[in-house]
Amino acid sequence: MAAEGVGEVASKEQLTAAQKQLLRKRQDLDYWKKNALKIRSRNRITGLAIGAFVIGMFSYTILSVKQERIMEDIDNEAKINYIRGPRTGTNS
Repeated sequence: MAAEGVGEVASKEQLTAAQKQLLRKRQDLDYWKKNALKIRSRNRITGLAIGAFVIGMFSYTILSVKQERIMEDIDNEAKINYIRGPRTGTNS
């Protein structure tokens, strides 16, 4: 049994680049399997926070535009100028 343990250690030290890459991929896969629920819940919370921000900003923008009376003021000024007529040298 001791010989098998030594053989395993020696084989781990003499891994090729492809074997090392495969070992890293397996470790990454194990990490993602282990932490998938935690990561998924964090992603959901982040998505909900971003969505709430976007909806809030959109709602605020729509409400603030509804409260502005700029277009009505411009229309009233245009009506007054139209009634007065064009400015010429005789009536200015």
